[in-house]
Amino acid sequence: MEPQIRKICTYHEEILFDIRPLEQPFRHVVVAAVIKNPWFDRGLVEDLKPEIAALAPVLGKILANKAAELMGGPDAVEAFGKAGSVGLGGEYEHANALIHTTLFGDECRRAINGTSWMVGNQKIAPAGAAIELPMSHKHEPKWQNYYHTISLTIPDAPRVDELVIAVGMASGTRPNGRL
Repeated sequence: MEPQIRKICTYHEEILFDIRPLEQPFRHVVVAAVIKNPWFDRGLVEDLKPEIAALAPVLGKILANKAAELMGGPDAVEAFGKAGSVGLGGEYEHANALIHTTLFGDECRRAINGTSWMVGNQKIAPAGAAIELPMSHKHEPKWQNYYHTISLTIPDAPRVDELVIAVGMASGTRPNGRL
């Protein structure tokens, strides 16, 4: 089973000024896949593992490799995170099942030579709702200056029978982090 990807969306920002000019630009990248929800319209599916095993590593690899490429390679990435959004016809567990597994996370860590667990966020939402990706350091999850959030909206997703699965990466600490 391959993910039925309707589209892949990317977001990239480079912040040059935040209260004052930054010594170096702060960069964010998000890569999100809009996919058909494999559990849509099937009622309560007790065992989600077959779809997780088939889809999570594929999505993790596609999204993380594209994000790392947009960042300029693994060495340009210092922080990462993930998020999922379920269309109104799905359930909360559908996004959770795909992003909160080592099958997904290991692919993300591999893409950036990271070692820490990824922070994540998931929700049920209508199309166009903001998706928030919490971020933390790729090796040291307790370094608070790396804690921040990237927001993304996709105007036509997730549709009622879709999921949005996203990976975000950042070039360093949040601008002017000083904790």
